[in-house]
Amino acid sequence: MFSHRVRDVMERKKLLTAPPEITVSEAAKLMANRKVGAVMIVDRESLVGIFTERDVVTRVIARDCDVRTTRLADVMTAEPQTIDPDKSFGYALLMMQENGFRHVPVVENGKVIGMVSVRNALDPELEEFVAESQRRKQILRERD
Repeated sequence: MFSHRVRDVMERKKLLTAPPEITVSEAAKLMANRKVGAVMIVDRESLVGIFTERDVVTRVIARDCDVRTTRLADVMTAEPQTIDPDKSFGYALLMMQENGFRHVPVVENGKVIGMVSVRNALDPELEEFVAESQRRKQILRERD
């Protein structure tokens, strides 16, 4: 798996982009609806930033920002590192580990085409096991 190209393991269906003007609240709702941990900030078709669940905690909540008025442009990671889709997935994981982040935008010819994350390293069967475990926990919570 680590020798696969990024383009073969990246998330295309869950690709979420937003303009820098939207609020943290709007972005959080989009992320929750799409079940993703990051949104790529795009302005005029160019990647200008990334906003992640971790940013919500460290740049919004920890600073007492108002989620209804704070714009993504004010709390995003500007000019994030990106990866070429033809790099190996192992290279992407090493890049994430060395730099302390969990999501990397995949850019080809200057355009965002996907996102790769540490979650992509989960074996599909293991990911299904985790999803089933979460479904069962939810059912148990609803019963109580």
